[in-house]
Amino acid sequence: MILRFFRAIVHDGKQNEFRDFFLGTELPNVRAQAGLVSVSVGLPIDQSPTEFSMVMVWRDLNALKGFTGERWEEAVIHPDEVHLLKETHVHHYNLAQI
Repeated sequence: MILRFFRAIVHDGKQNEFRDFFLGTELPNVRAQAGLVSVSVGLPIDQSPTEFSMVMVWRDLNALKGFTGERWEEAVIHPDEVHLLKETHVHHYNLAQI
């Protein structure tokens, strides 16, 4: 299984707009993908008021590519969220079976 960790830093003052998009549009889109095992969303806390995250577990790399396309190592950014984002980071890991 593949662990995909997405982190978004939004422009200051755009937290509420991004939160609404993230939970109302992006999360349902991700949940609808074939091969998704689980997804968790991280919302800002006081120490990082502009930082959001999404942690996804995918069945395998082919399932992940069904969501991302061949550029699976890059963030999937919806056109409606581009203006909200200051920066994004994506990391992938093989999920340890312990």
